[in-house]
Amino acid sequence: QVQLVESGGGLVQAGGSLRLSCVASGSIFSINAMGWYRQAPGKQRELVAVIIRAYSTNYADSVKGRFTISRDNAKNTMYLQMNSLKPEDTAVYYCNVLRAGVNFWGKGTLVTVSS
Repeated sequence: QVQLVESGGGLVQAGGSLRLSCVASGSIFSINAMGWYRQAPGKQRELVAVIIRAYSTNYADSVKGRFTISRDNAKNTMYLQMNSLKPEDTAVYYCNVLRAGVNFWGKGTLVTVSS
């Protein structure tokens, strides 16, 4: 089992920045991928950014150039630096880990961007 706890969400004005953190604990060896997803009201959960096998990153087109995903293995923590935030970035952001074919999820942290 992998336990994930997100933090760092909040209310920010458009153009502002936030940094989300996700601390992983439990059976965190052999993780295939770690990533951030988000779900806006009335919409499906979507991929925001992912680190695959600790070195390859992918981003949704809507966040490229604004968001940066990173990982600190020593702290078992993943980050999402979000700059130039837009109202359409408002959503609950979830941390995800894929390990041995099983997806693990955090409970999410709410990001609200006001116009």
